[in-house]
Amino acid sequence: MDNICHTLVGAALAECGLKKRTALGTATLMIAANFPDVDVIAVPLGHSLGFRRGTTHGLPAMVVLPVVLTLIMLGWWRWRGRQGEPPKPMALLLLSAIGIATHPFLDWMNSYGMRWLMPLDPTWWYADTLFIVDPWIWLALGAGVLISRRRERRGLPSVTPARIAVASVALYVVAMGALAVTARKDVRAALAARGITADTVVVEPAAGNPMRRRVTWLWDGAYRIADYRVFPPALSEPWFTLPLNAQHPAAVVASRTPQGREYHSWARLPYYVIEPGRDTTWVTIGDARYTLDGRSSWATVRIPLATALVPVQ
Repeated sequence: MDNICHTLVGAALAECGLKKRTALGTATLMIAANFPDVDVIAVPLGHSLGFRRGTTHGLPAMVVLPVVLTLIMLGWWRWRGRQGEPPKPMALLLLSAIGIATHPFLDWMNSYGMRWLMPLDPTWWYADTLFIVDPWIWLALGAGVLISRRRERRGLPSVTPARIAVASVALYVVAMGALAVTARKDVRAALAARGITADTVVVEPAAGNPMRRRVTWLWDGAYRIADYRVFPPALSEPWFTLPLNAQHPAAVVASRTPQGREYHSWARLPYYVIEPGRDTTWVTIGDARYTLDGRSSWATVRIPLATALVPVQ
């Protein structure tokens, strides 16, 4: 999920009463809810998205990162001159663990996916339940945090609005998960009724609309993209066809390059755009989740190949 969502989760958990366990409780929860995304520093250092949602998001990191964050928060308190009430180390560790654990769970909920067992196993897992930016979660958690803080400033009991917000979001996620399971079954049945036995079928949530899904399936060498309506269940005819081009000799060569291998370490719906030239053949690898033209996205890699080294098709 996006970092606004993660931050609101940490803030809402704090307002549920967890911030009272120790000094720096609110800050710890909000930082913890984003802490696994420390791996983003690898991108400007030259790594592709293949480095993201890996080592700092896997289950082994859930053991190590809370300890690291607890030490950082204690170091921050000492650096600030030990002002105010001293934080409780064990309480900081507990809040760090809670906040950090929410992060990979929410990331797993969308179509980008998660690698739960990194660095031991690079397998990706996708729940395909929530769109990566969900305004309904923003609204519920933001309202809960705002109302709770206003009530606290007035000297009124303040934890209930935040708890209602967190419970509402939890129920929403469960409901969206149930819809995702139902949608996948319905889509498979609808495709089978059309005589299509696609090996790859991805049913993704749509932005801002829980009742819609975007469906992508691989059939006869191309991705077909259509829409699915939850109520009443209905799968549209494909509104876009995207050739895979995976068997093209240039695509095969490009996939073996270091850039190609790294791209494939995270791509879920890869396809190839081939631009042959006299001296250089350009191969763009895109992911159909993010771009349909191979150019208008950050989620592509463009690989130059010497034309003379590309086998004749």
